[in-house]
Amino acid sequence: MADDLWRFALTLYARPGVEAACLDAQARGADVCLLLAGSWLGRRGVDCDPQRVAALKALTRPWRDSVVAPLRGLRQGWRDAARDDPELAALRERVKALELEAERVLLQRLAHCADDWPADVAGDATDAVVRTWLEALAGDAASSAAQALDDLRRAVPET
Repeated sequence: MADDLWRFALTLYARPGVEAACLDAQARGADVCLLLAGSWLGRRGVDCDPQRVAALKALTRPWRDSVVAPLRGLRQGWRDAARDDPELAALRERVKALELEAERVLLQRLAHCADDWPADVAGDATDAVVRTWLEALAGDAASSAAQALDDLRRAVPET
């Protein structure tokens, strides 16, 4: 199931408008890995409930704070200097690859967390479930990122 979430995330992120929506939501405080996992769970018809949301957030927070965010900060901090320094640009690309790998690991962990969660919803109702997951996992950022979340929801492929 972990590989399924990773493939889903890569496919979804490559769709038109998704990268921009994810980066917008991230800038407003949402976690992109949580949003991708929520999109996947919703499309699979897994019902969103407070305990599941809490489990995913609890799993995400320490990994994001201690692994993903420091890598992202380093990569972003080197952006300007790397334009004029080929060696730093090469190192920055390696940090970017590590950041992506850290996000892949987090998505694997999120998928494993959801291993036993059955698909309860089918058909047209999954769109509403995707919306519910996105809003719940965006947390405090949900209202300011409403447009980004809606753009992401609309990009989620039909089952």
